[in-house]
Amino acid sequence: MNTFQILLRIAISLGACAALGGCLTSTPAWDHNFGSAVTQIREMQTLNPDASNNTNPVAGVDGRAADAAQTAYFKSFTAPTPPTNVFAIGVGSGTSN
Repeated sequence: MNTFQILLRIAISLGACAALGGCLTSTPAWDHNFGSAVTQIREMQTLNPDASNNTNPVAGVDGRAADAAQTAYFKSFTAPTPPTNVFAIGVGSGTSN
């Protein structure tokens, strides 16, 4: 056999392996169950799965109070209150006898 025939057989074999390798799925079980762990954890953490079916309005909170609470909550992140110095409480304000 000459070198050309050997190289031709190698090229045909590599081409056939590459073509057949593209048709092979190595993870059919993993692909079938992909995302099921996340779905299971989300379902376990849901307190009431039928909460979206409840159309009753929330009682006890009017629009103005809810708007004020939401605005105060938003402002607490944009302009937080400065921290207080706990070491200055009562220092220098006492009297001695």
